[in-house]
Amino acid sequence: MTALEPRDADVPRLIEDVDAPAPEGPVLPEGILGRTYRALSIGIVSVVFLIAFEATAVGTAMPVAARELHGIPLYAYAFSAYFTTSLFAMVLSGQWADRRGPLAPLATGISAFAAGLLLSGTAGSMWMFIAGRAVQGLGGGLVIVALYVVISRAYPEHLRPAILAAFAASWVIPSVVGPLAAGSVTEHLGWRWVFVGIPVLIVFPLALALPEIRRMASGPADPEAPVEAYDRRRIALALGISLGAGLLQYAGQERNWLSLLPAAAGAALLVPAIRGLLPHGTWRAARGLPAVVLLRGVAAGAFIAAESFVPLMLVTQRGLSPTLAGLSLAAGGGTWALGSYLQSRPRLEPHREPLMVGAMVLVALSIAAAPAVLITSVPVWTVAVAWAFGCLGMGVVIASTSVLLLKLSAPEEAGANSAALQISDGLSNVLLLAAGGAAFAALGGGTMDATDAAATASHPSAFAVVFFPMAVVALAGAWVAGRVRER
Repeated sequence: MTALEPRDADVPRLIEDVDAPAPEGPVLPEGILGRTYRALSIGIVSVVFLIAFEATAVGTAMPVAARELHGIPLYAYAFSAYFTTSLFAMVLSGQWADRRGPLAPLATGISAFAAGLLLSGTAGSMWMFIAGRAVQGLGGGLVIVALYVVISRAYPEHLRPAILAAFAASWVIPSVVGPLAAGSVTEHLGWRWVFVGIPVLIVFPLALALPEIRRMASGPADPEAPVEAYDRRRIALALGISLGAGLLQYAGQERNWLSLLPAAAGAALLVPAIRGLLPHGTWRAARGLPAVVLLRGVAAGAFIAAESFVPLMLVTQRGLSPTLAGLSLAAGGGTWALGSYLQSRPRLEPHREPLMVGAMVLVALSIAAAPAVLITSVPVWTVAVAWAFGCLGMGVVIASTSVLLLKLSAPEEAGANSAALQISDGLSNVLLLAAGGAAFAALGGGTMDATDAAATASHPSAFAVVFFPMAVVALAGAWVAGRVRER
């Protein structure tokens, strides 16, 4: 009997297969909550939910933490420290995931994320608080790139817009509940409990997501190919980009001639690192992948740099409580999810490029409209309305850049290209926060009395000089969005 002939025990089964009636009606494609993907989808969306809850809750508690730790002049550091260290972690995570699979960097990143929260929550000084945020950044950088590699390996191309839309939807509940919960905890128990309480949420994502990732996306992209050694040059460039960004941030906060030295050193480290880590042609917005990577940085950097100062502006200039200041951004979670949902609709796929151009114009207008509340006759709720429209545009752009990046990447390049996308995102956040923080401090920001949360010693122009330049940067992103498709 040859290998192609059926064994006797197989004959009845083969006959039954032939005689079995074909299923009636068309076979519907399986969605992200189908049997194959359900546990994985719920697990990784829970991870994003955790990150979203941390971002909204911590953002609400941050002004109070900075005031009580006498660190208002260092306020921008609390945000940029996270992004600075995440730059190095993103490159490491990309190489780690491409060579060994995304499981280990994801588990390590979640653990570091929790450790950073605990360190910030127990800090006795502003610099220790900032150190905790830096540890958080290491964890966040590992996690975000590993998640993109999971999507690239576990989900077919037609399901990727849907799972990315689910990521955006996972921000809706934290955007509403996060500020309320964080504000209430901050006012009644203290801001520290906002940080030390969040790590409890880590158990569920770990228990649900990691086994599914091990089953569906573990190991190298090509198991038969020899495992390559880590690219030491890229890791060295990652250290350079992280250190250079930190030096520029420090120089921006020190208003003296000596600050030119760390600024020059930072620039000297950043330029070769950026050229080596981002796709060729990124800074001239070459069509295709380079423009996608650049657009991600322009959009995220301008929006996050502006958003970081919204709660502080409302607390110091309009006398809002931390809870109300945080809630001013709550509606943005829903509109961000709506924007991400819109880009996932198949009928809009042919129109993705003009949709992204219009979305960036919407982001620019929302950033420019936010500082109108510096005029006391303007109702405070106008910030919430403006930011809701801005988040709608961001939902379209952020999800679309992720979809296009994975579409333009081979499986074995998903980690490296995802790292480049996140580097553009994080580096732009660091640089624009540094620029905004320096301008804020130079025009009288950071002089709020540590004993009075509603003090208004910071000059209104200190906030205006942050928002208006960021609106110009976002408007430039509309031009970049017109170049994301290859000819």
